Amino acid sequence: MADMEVEKSSTVDAAPAAGTPMKTVPETLLKKRKRDEQWAINRKQLLESGKNKNSQSRKVIFKRAEQFIREYRGQEADFIRLKKELKVKSRSNVLPEGKLMFIIRIRGVNNMHPKTRKTMQLLRLKQTFDGVFLKVNESTMSLLRRVEPYVIYGNPNLKSVRELIYKRGYGNVNKSRTALTDNTIIEKALGQFGIICIEDLVHEIYSVGPHFKEANSFLLPFKLSCPLGGLKKKQHYAESGDAGSRDDLLNRFLSQMN
Repeated sequence: MADMEVEKSSTVDAAPAAGTPMKTVPETLLKKRKRDEQWAINRKQLLESGKNKNSQSRKVIFKRAEQFIREYRGQEADFIRLKKELKVKSRSNVLPEGKLMFIIRIRGVNNMHPKTRKTMQLLRLKQTFDGVFLKVNESTMSLLRRVEPYVIYGNPNLKSVRELIYKRGYGNVNKSRTALTDNTIIEKALGQFGIICIEDLVHEIYSVGPHFKEANSFLLPFKLSCPLGGLKKKQHYAESGDAGSRDDLLNRFLSQMN
């Protein structure tokens, strides 16, 4: 009898251990795991789509760069041919005027007329040694005549335009000054106009393309350095001074400031 009672008591004690419920995972933890898995899948898909997009954009950029190089070489060949023809006709001093102009402010606000100061603001030349690109037309030339004693201007070549944008180019991104360190910055701002990389921007500015206004508005004024050796005089360039038009000789002056 005692043995049976011991066996009963042992079975009674063992029964609860066999019938204990299994440990369950909290519902919040399951939701978190599912959410993390979904995030990992979405991130993987996003990275793959980004890689495909970057590879496609690189192919487009390379093709455009080759096209621009052919175009620049053709323009240079035409310019040399025209120059030779004019030299044969003894009119070597008559050369085609460029459509693009670069202007540099070289003087401060001392003794400046209010109308001249307003014109400087319209040209976005608010500080000394600020520089901007301009399209050559009657309105810009009339503005230049008003501020000619305070600026230097001329026709930049491709090398000067490329060096300015690559070395000192900043864009207006959400009203903030942003360095052009990545093509995605340009694509987000000017992609709707077909400008997706920095070479597209250089081409649009240098060739004064159909979207020159938008591209030039995106570019903030260039902050140039004081030229090596400083400035000479306040007189006009024709009077051995600094101010006024320098035509193609502007490129030599830009190399000292960039």
